[in-house]
Amino acid sequence: MAPGVVASAAADSGINHLLDPRKKWYNNRRILALNGWIVLLLITSSTNGYDGSMMNGLQSLSQWQNYFNHPSTHELGLLNAIQNIGSLAAYPFAPYLSDGIGRRPTVFIGASIMCIATALQGASQSEGMFVGARFMIGFGLTFAANAAPMLVSELSYPLYRAQLTATYNSLWYSGAIIAAWTTFGTFKINSTWAWRIPSVLQGLPSVLQVLLIWFVPESPRYLVHKGKEEEALNVLAYYHADGNRDDPLVQYEFNEIKTAIDYDRTVAENVGWKSLFNTPGNRKRMRIIIAIAFFSQWSGNGLASYYLNQILNDINIKDSTTQLLINGILAIWNLICALIASSMVERLGRRFMFLFSGIGMLVFFTSQTIAFAQFQINAQPAAAHSVIAFIFLFYACYDVAFTPLIVAYTVEILPYPLRAKGFNVFNFVISLALIFNQYANPIALAAITWKYYIIYCCWIAFECVFLYLYVVETKGLTLEETAAIFDGEHATNEILGQGLHAADKHEGKHSGSVDEVEHHVGTLEKV
Repeated sequence: MAPGVVASAAADSGINHLLDPRKKWYNNRRILALNGWIVLLLITSSTNGYDGSMMNGLQSLSQWQNYFNHPSTHELGLLNAIQNIGSLAAYPFAPYLSDGIGRRPTVFIGASIMCIATALQGASQSEGMFVGARFMIGFGLTFAANAAPMLVSELSYPLYRAQLTATYNSLWYSGAIIAAWTTFGTFKINSTWAWRIPSVLQGLPSVLQVLLIWFVPESPRYLVHKGKEEEALNVLAYYHADGNRDDPLVQYEFNEIKTAIDYDRTVAENVGWKSLFNTPGNRKRMRIIIAIAFFSQWSGNGLASYYLNQILNDINIKDSTTQLLINGILAIWNLICALIASSMVERLGRRFMFLFSGIGMLVFFTSQTIAFAQFQINAQPAAAHSVIAFIFLFYACYDVAFTPLIVAYTVEILPYPLRAKGFNVFNFVISLALIFNQYANPIALAAITWKYYIIYCCWIAFECVFLYLYVVETKGLTLEETAAIFDGEHATNEILGQGLHAADKHEGKHSGSVDEVEHHVGTLEKV
């Protein structure tokens, strides 16, 4: 039986009965303020999304091609891959900063580096300077991208945590849209500013973060881990209960966080890199995390993300204006699909979304392969149009899970002491997959064109089998409850028991019944 089926019965949290049904993001001033600060963290993903679309657009600009002497296929591979090489260089340090000095300072450091790097990129006088600037962008992005999604997940009001964390990666496309339409708007400028303007604008999200990050509250989980329990309680009370420290919801969250962190530190001994693979529960986590990191980049999406212009050239769509328009419209399509999927994560569940995404990708990537082959063999114009249609349909399915869920799911299944390190491994694997893609894809496309697509068809089929066997449902659970699913009944009893006890002491101040909460703990214990 698939593990995901076993765990799906657990997807109902005791905390849901402590939430005030009248309190929504649009009618509560403090939740609205908190979500505003979370948006500042979410735009970290925009910087990353901007890059892929910008490099796609620049390759269609004759001004950029001429300035850098028409880079060869191998040089294009380096220009695209160098940002991820920069990310690799920062991975050994990012989790130590996130756990050591806090989520906020780590975002600030990463954003500051990216501000400098994008200025250098826009001012580049040679290919070497351009490559060096892109290396720095990747280096800085690693720090911000390690801390920001964790802070989103650890700060969010429980009712909106899953949707907001899923939105993080979905906003990758907001950056892609800005880049695509910026390059479309500047391609008629008859000077190097045609590519310098898009290069400088990549730093805009980082500038906003440098200016405003210190207004964002620090993670309560980080504060508890550092012994600053009063400060953590104040953050939870201010944003989740209008300042009421005795609210049952706040007490439930606070005591569950304390117990989970203490459990991971003393019982589970989740300390250090080795602990990522020490226990059966952690090995299950890392198997899923490493797999979905590879799947997110090796599902054929890397072809259109970085080499759309080469694909369009292969199907005889060579006009720069048309290529830039398709690039821009595809980015908008992806953002719409990803945001819709982000809003549905608590209704549909993670497991269903992953399986739907995998099967849909397999169907439409196979269709895309057939259409591409028909054009290459028979030169049918209808086949070329079909390739474009299937690219859009493929991405609609990809965006159901592999855009919104990969970051959200990774962050939520990791316990706090392992979250920064485990998430760093996830990002490291993505960078490795991207570097391979960015070197291999243009060479393979040039050498064997549509036949290269067959490899991805086989790989996506394997992904579907893996997702069915191993993805565990986490719908409706808190971060601590989700982590407990992987560690067995003892962890569930220990972590949830403390939250229930704290809520029980304050139940007279809340309309919800703690007896109702205890009913759902029994469900969790079955896992």
